[in-house]
Amino acid sequence: MMRRLSVLPLLVLAILIVPPSASAVNIRVGIGDQSPRMFADNNYQSLNLKLTRYFVEWNTATQPAELAKADAFVAAAAARNVKVLMHISTDDIKSGTPKLPSVAAYRTNVGALIRRYKARGVTDWGAWNEANHKTQPTAKSPRRAAQFFGEMRKLCTGCKIVALDILDQAKAEAYIASFYKAAGSNASRASIVGIHNYSEVNRKLTERRKRTESVRKYPGTKRIIAAVRKANKKAKFWYTETGGLTKQGTAFPCDDDRAADRTRYMFSLAKKFDRSIDRLYTYNWTAAADCDSSDFDGGLINADGSVRPAFNVFKSKLRSFKR
Repeated sequence: MMRRLSVLPLLVLAILIVPPSASAVNIRVGIGDQSPRMFADNNYQSLNLKLTRYFVEWNTATQPAELAKADAFVAAAAARNVKVLMHISTDDIKSGTPKLPSVAAYRTNVGALIRRYKARGVTDWGAWNEANHKTQPTAKSPRRAAQFFGEMRKLCTGCKIVALDILDQAKAEAYIASFYKAAGSNASRASIVGIHNYSEVNRKLTERRKRTESVRKYPGTKRIIAAVRKANKKAKFWYTETGGLTKQGTAFPCDDDRAADRTRYMFSLAKKFDRSIDRLYTYNWTAAADCDSSDFDGGLINADGSVRPAFNVFKSKLRSFKR
């Protein structure tokens, strides 16, 4: 009897010392932003994150001011040992008629960026940000988006490349099919796909609401995964841009409590798909100076540096995910 009792404390001790990471959701989490100031924030440092995302105009190498911004971001991330996913994007997001670069122009300009930042440790890249959205010149040309991926593969050997970055909007599945058809022999190599599931997260779309108009319009994670795997059964997915929004146009008026609730839902949704999703990058860190007058506000931190309710939810839920 005494021998059996003596074993009990050891069993209890063994349970207590199991590291928290042993039960962690197998998804690495980071925060995307466009300002290096994030890395100096004590609130950010308390999260101990090791991933971030930065989108860069495709011809930044010819723009000294934009190049200086990217340099500063990469340097600040490196100083905190945070790995940057650098995502190529349009140079004219506000006009409504962004110009589509030629493949040759992409090769020259993006090649210059890759050479510059790969030497500084950036080996995670995205061929084109949110390729199917109307603000991007690739929206009407999945073929060109596929060509850009093919070029990036040649330009960045040994890199992890987000081949296709897709927003969960109407006709996303058709865009995916066209992209993979155009990719040809590169289709099997287009094995990392980025998802921007803002609609799914902020409208709290679920399979149980499948018959509603919103769920039919916005495909969400499950349908995007299914569409990609018709062409590439081994594909894995990163939530390259997501988050609970405080403000988005007229659809989501300023509301900190709603943003916190949707941040909670973001994590529960990621957990549901943890067999397919490898990474999650929420966007972004610092809020707009004035929420009411802004078109977009996804900040976890107010402009004055104080934390929002969404930050507290983020920090709490992060404990069961990987860095």
